[in-house]
Amino acid sequence: MSFWKKLFGGGAAEEPAVTATESYKGFIIEARPYKEGGQWQLAGAIRREDHPGAEHAFIRADRFTDAESAARFALIKGRQIVDEQGARLFPHD
Repeated sequence: MSFWKKLFGGGAAEEPAVTATESYKGFIIEARPYKEGGQWQLAGAIRREDHPGAEHAFIRADRFTDAESAARFALIKGRQIVDEQGARLFPHD
């Protein structure tokens, strides 16, 4: 990326990469941490195994010094969301 794009924020935002995936209680949890302010932001997505088109994305305030920790905790948070909300994540399916 050029100096000017970095300086003025030009260009499209990068989609966070999936760094870890886990199947849990009929759902697929994906860890998608991204770099923010020199640290890794906890982020991820949850999809149903039987209906992969729908997706519930989540971002939490937690930040980590490395991507692996952020990914590990994203999977933990994803399991917690599934345990608390389950099928209610996708009310229109």
